[in-house]
Amino acid sequence: MSTRANVVICGAGIGGVAAAYHLAVRHRVRDVVLIDERDPLTLTSDKGTQGYRNWWPGPDGTMLRFVSRSIDLLEESAAECGNAFRLNRRGYLFATANQQEIERLKSVAAQVSSYGMGPVREHPVDGPYLPAPADGYSNQPIGADLLLDDEARRAFPYLADDTAGVLHIRRAGCLNAVALGAWLLERAVSAGVRFVRDRVVKIDATGGRVRAVHLASGDSVETEKYVIAGGPLLPELGRMLDLELPVFHELHAKLTFRDTLGVVRRDAPFIIWQDPTMLSWSDDERQTLSRNEHTRRFTNLLPGGVHVRPVDLTCGDELYLIWTFETDSRPFEWPPTFDPYYGEVVLRGCVRMMPGLAAYVGKNATGVVDGGYYCKTRENRPLIGPLPVAGAYVLGALSGIGVMSSHAAGDLLARHVTEAPLPDYARWFLPSRYDDPKYRALVDEWGPLVGQL
Repeated sequence: MSTRANVVICGAGIGGVAAAYHLAVRHRVRDVVLIDERDPLTLTSDKGTQGYRNWWPGPDGTMLRFVSRSIDLLEESAAECGNAFRLNRRGYLFATANQQEIERLKSVAAQVSSYGMGPVREHPVDGPYLPAPADGYSNQPIGADLLLDDEARRAFPYLADDTAGVLHIRRAGCLNAVALGAWLLERAVSAGVRFVRDRVVKIDATGGRVRAVHLASGDSVETEKYVIAGGPLLPELGRMLDLELPVFHELHAKLTFRDTLGVVRRDAPFIIWQDPTMLSWSDDERQTLSRNEHTRRFTNLLPGGVHVRPVDLTCGDELYLIWTFETDSRPFEWPPTFDPYYGEVVLRGCVRMMPGLAAYVGKNATGVVDGGYYCKTRENRPLIGPLPVAGAYVLGALSGIGVMSSHAAGDLLARHVTEAPLPDYARWFLPSRYDDPKYRALVDEWGPLVGQL
């Protein structure tokens, strides 16, 4: 069976759903079709940590402006739906026991403040610190608060006794990504978007222009505008247009863990320990790990960046524990497989930051390891805009920021499709940016971890 649509979107993750919402609801485009072989929001959108932040240390203010626009839209949507997706402003908290790291955080915070994050307040010098509420997002400070020594330990008593300082990013927090996606999809469907449960297998681009989308069921959809929003499936979908999209994949994991002892306060922010960490093992455990080339690394100093945040799931006492100590590129495979030591390693890493969690080590504490793929460009910026095939567009390479940036990404994609005015950051996300040798030289200079925590 053949039908027709003004726009076809391939991929019903948070990016594709946001694109459908902005096209149909905000730009009033009719006959939008959203296609995915899976249930919406079930490939990677529901696997992340579901945080958001206006903390982007550079190399310039591009990503801060982009994600700040997305946070503006998130707050608009939260107000419209009675905060059905539980947006909060508990913040991100960077913690350290190292004086040199405090000085680095001060310097970086000043830089990000100059991009528009907001002021940086140092406590106790700049007056009393205002803690973040557990819920809600309104009437809260912007910028960041730097708390030193006793001020830091008094505000966050569950942190290690030698914590020398914390930097609390204030326009940041968490939300329920599935609830957000469900609300966006409901609004989109109410505005006429059709969701089709099927798989795209071929694109008719005769004469260098999109003409039809062919599906595994044998059906087809005639269209002149086609959006690739397939998350980690971007490379495969690009090849259907004879394009090699400039992306690669990293597999990122998290441990969902029950804090039955209440070690971490339920109103805690998203906390990140900055310092490299040596894990504590018994002599027998260390000897066993040292025998194997793969596990030997867990006996050495591991990089900083272990994360913890409370999350309300089935029992209301869960934590997300995250530590990205592997960033090797790998092909997309589903379902993914994770390092069997990941859960034990991330728990012990969190003990360095929150010693109370040591009560769970060796006590047969259980948790679930899952995660998803970061689909990335070299400089860790999205691909949003037209492709070389006329009528084809891409929204992807959201690389771990899909939830927080989805609203702005969908807005930007819809503006490209409808030829509406574009924001000043739009050019930095165009796939064609790599055609400029000066830009490629900048990417080499920036390095691969720009913007990634």
